[in-house]
Amino acid sequence: MQAIEIVQPGGPEVLKPAERPMPVLKAGEVMIKVHAAGVNRPDVLQRTGNYPVPAGASDIPGLEVAGEIVDGDLAGSTLKKGDMVCALVQGGGYAEYCAAPVAQCLPVPKGLSLLEAASLPETFFTVYSNLFMRAKLSGDETLLVQGGSSGIGVTAIQMARAMGHRVFATAGTDDKCRACEGFGAERGINYRTEDFVEVIKSATGGAGVNVILDMVAGDYVNREINCLADDGRLVIIALLGGVKGEVNFGEILRRRLTVTGSTLRPRPIAFKQEVAQHLHQKVWPLLETGVIKPVIYQTFPLARAADAHALMETSTHVGKIMLTVV
Repeated sequence: MQAIEIVQPGGPEVLKPAERPMPVLKAGEVMIKVHAAGVNRPDVLQRTGNYPVPAGASDIPGLEVAGEIVDGDLAGSTLKKGDMVCALVQGGGYAEYCAAPVAQCLPVPKGLSLLEAASLPETFFTVYSNLFMRAKLSGDETLLVQGGSSGIGVTAIQMARAMGHRVFATAGTDDKCRACEGFGAERGINYRTEDFVEVIKSATGGAGVNVILDMVAGDYVNREINCLADDGRLVIIALLGGVKGEVNFGEILRRRLTVTGSTLRPRPIAFKQEVAQHLHQKVWPLLETGVIKPVIYQTFPLARAADAHALMETSTHVGKIMLTVV
């Protein structure tokens, strides 16, 4: 099969088309003939040598795909050969065929194309598991999304807003802030020209937000603690601002704050299956009725994966960057 491989750690140019063997299926896995695959920040980190591939996972990048089930172990599943699905995978998405645990496959939402469906798994699994399972965002609680114009960001804004929450989001330009507001954020905050702590305090009457979804970390953490409400939760899912920062532990103690984090890729299949079930029950209906919509910024053919990565590194995009395979 045709695939994109990382010939050595480096810039986008190290992504090269190659002939690779077909995946070897394990128990509980299905073979997907890939129509489209998503490009995500962890793919970039893997390409640069900063995200080791989990044991047993494919070294081919790509964490989400959509396509046709053509073979595999479907025992215990309602899916069947020939079904069109999207899937969260541990790797191998930048290829004509990809192995996926059947427990991590979901039917393509009614009314969505395969391209749109391929844009869902990585961000939707990440957002739902962190906001609603880890941070337990509920009731009339408020949310701040750091990096609101990213694939994760536009998903988090839409999903939280659809669940009835007030949402605020940061972005790096005024245009991106307006885009965040278009997706449902009450206020887009330009982190280059505004202090998000001051804006949040003003917008919440000094109370702060209940939950923050953070992809920055570093020196953002102490500022985020300052704009959390009492009993607030900070969930860190990426480290774009660095792995270290000073923290006022007194604030954490005094106001009963929670600072936590997670990465999705190494989690066991059983956990991802639980997330998939939640998404199918609670979020897929919102996609099928258009309350939540996929946001695709630009699409490239598989052979131009390097161009897709170069675009991602500019951070000019709003939403997802995608690859088409057939």
